[in-house]
Amino acid sequence: MTTGAVTPNLLTAAYLAASVLFILSLGGLSSQETARRGNLFGIIGMAIAIAVTTLALPPSGYPVMLVPVVIGGAIGAVLAARVQMTGMPQLVALLHSFVGLAAVLVGISSFLHPSEGAHTTAEEIVHLTEVWLGVAIGAITFTGSVIAWGKLRGSISGKPLLLPGRHALNAFGVIIVFAAGIAMTLGAAGIVPSLESAALPLLLLVTGISLLLGLHLVMAIGGADMPVVVSLLNSYSGWAAAAAGFMLSNDLLIVTGALVGSSGAILSAIMCEAMNRSIWNVVFGGFGTGEGNKPKVASEGPAGEVRTTDATELAATLSQARRVIIVPGYGMAVARAQHPVEVLTRILRERGVEVRYAIHPVAGRLPGHMNVLLAEAGVPYDIVFEMEEINDDFPSTDVVLVIGANDIVNPSAQTDPDSPIAGMPVLEVWKARTVVVFKRSMASGYAGVENPLFFRDNTRMFFGDARESIEALVAALKG
Repeated sequence: MTTGAVTPNLLTAAYLAASVLFILSLGGLSSQETARRGNLFGIIGMAIAIAVTTLALPPSGYPVMLVPVVIGGAIGAVLAARVQMTGMPQLVALLHSFVGLAAVLVGISSFLHPSEGAHTTAEEIVHLTEVWLGVAIGAITFTGSVIAWGKLRGSISGKPLLLPGRHALNAFGVIIVFAAGIAMTLGAAGIVPSLESAALPLLLLVTGISLLLGLHLVMAIGGADMPVVVSLLNSYSGWAAAAAGFMLSNDLLIVTGALVGSSGAILSAIMCEAMNRSIWNVVFGGFGTGEGNKPKVASEGPAGEVRTTDATELAATLSQARRVIIVPGYGMAVARAQHPVEVLTRILRERGVEVRYAIHPVAGRLPGHMNVLLAEAGVPYDIVFEMEEINDDFPSTDVVLVIGANDIVNPSAQTDPDSPIAGMPVLEVWKARTVVVFKRSMASGYAGVENPLFFRDNTRMFFGDARESIEALVAALKG
């Protein structure tokens, strides 16, 4: 029973209000125009949740609650202020790992310190099942997110780790987790007395195997597909939070976790559909790769003749163009070139050129990464289009500017069945009259495969830092 300044009825009402605000937050985040308002709803909802949860405690518990909130809030504020947009994907992955780790710790603590009072055998079984399921989901989320963080920041290779019989290994691990979890439940509930002393070791076994599963599942996924993985890990973190809510009998955690888990799963399914992939390939690892097949990597020697261009020549080409499409990629984010690109867009539009942006579902390292960058630079929302909306327009386009993108404009996805990205829908930029690729070098993309687009007759390479190259182009157009 609540012994703090907040009555049980008031606590329930506050949790309901926070839940509604979280739902409004998700609704606001569904479009760029309402994203700021959605974030504001989420902030208010979380502030309400933290405040009433603290006030529901007896006064002696305030320091225990407030000290971690203040420390965590300060760390979060510093990270949010310092992180660049290029580092946002790995920060998100790292935050997912914290949610998973919290679910593991809550589960083990809930097992070691069960709630007081009499419980029926059925209630005990339900609670213990919540414990090991929550621990398993949290552990998979934790190590999977850590591996995703390492791949996104470059500490771990983006190439998939394809162990022989990896699917059998994953299946065997899942079987062990379920068997150990059920055995732990039967022992701790007193149904099978001989297993009672082994309950804690069995729970730790569930934890260890789940940690290995999370590690192996994400290691088997190629770097080019990490945006989908981050989205799926977001879903995992939501279910981990919901599991923690069940263990703590906290309605708000259950609702919030279910919202995050379901929305992340829906987003992952949408992205997989857009990429012509099965979401089960992501769930079970080895996304886009065959059993035992090693992905084809870029060749060491030249694959054809490369034609280059410079700011003056490209400015002359653009002065004759009437329809231009800009394809942004991770390279634009790294170079922080979104603001010069917006200036370029404004100049061309003032001269009567139709300028639009083509966004691939996995451009960048995070779902919506490019949309956020363009919105930050002030690019109008109504000229930013998703792949399926604009892909048919490339044949009637005069110039396509590919800024820091690689795998998402790689024609081998359609022409090479042995490619790691085979079957993935790509932006068909090569169908335009002229394609200009802004790139630092001829290095392969995140998937590690060669891009034949660079050697096509209608392609020109503009080598150099994307920001400096676009600024030089803008100066040439003004001159």
